[in-house]
Amino acid sequence: MSMPRVALVTGASRGIGAILADALRDAGWQVVGLSRSGDDDPSGVPTTACDVTDEAAVQSVVEAAIAEHGRIDLLVNNAGLVEPELPLWEADPERWWQVLETNVRGPFLVTRAVVPHMIAAGGGRVINLNSGSGTRESDVLTAYHASKSALARLTGGVALAGAEHGILAFDLAPGVIETDMTHSMQMHRNRTEWTSPTDLTALALAIADGELDGFSGRMVRAGADDLDVLRQKSAQGLGEGERMLRLRPWGEDDPLA
Repeated sequence: MSMPRVALVTGASRGIGAILADALRDAGWQVVGLSRSGDDDPSGVPTTACDVTDEAAVQSVVEAAIAEHGRIDLLVNNAGLVEPELPLWEADPERWWQVLETNVRGPFLVTRAVVPHMIAAGGGRVINLNSGSGTRESDVLTAYHASKSALARLTGGVALAGAEHGILAFDLAPGVIETDMTHSMQMHRNRTEWTSPTDLTALALAIADGELDGFSGRMVRAGADDLDVLRQKSAQGLGEGERMLRLRPWGEDDPLA
């Protein structure tokens, strides 16, 4: 009998992290859930307390997971923050930077700790919970948007450097899932249509199962993307820059083209 695959999920005690952890468990994965609080998730499943911005804490929990389970096949970097919606010059510097710390330093540290074990085992996949916010500007969420743009660069860098080692990395935009975070945001105050969690979990499981490996280093979005179309595109291969952050030149005569 084969051993279950092992997934490490950050921010797993609530919201999207709990949704993804539950879906992975239901699909037969062994899930190690991390959360800053160490609280149980809504299903009553315990999580391990870990501040993903703390290098020593991250190294410790990853080593413990490897000691217990022998490997980590999938990393889901989900833990994230959003700041109060204010113009940059009205933002509190500490809260603004905390968003960058959690949303960028966190995935950096966890990926840095996990990927060497994946390489030693012959490969693995990293899913970074990104956002369409990372592809555009905001007048009132400069930290969040900047953090998600930066996260895409981490995804791309891991995909490039990891390719020869069997490491793949993906930006997964979850759409607008109804969570404590989205309810705290003014932009969603009167929203009545939300992305279905089942759309998100189907996409995440397809990535985890290797069905969308052609999208390594690229972004997919729950609630907008059709999974069958993504499977076809993955098999066909995507062109340079497709579903990636790129500068758009003004035309062929643009020296930056």
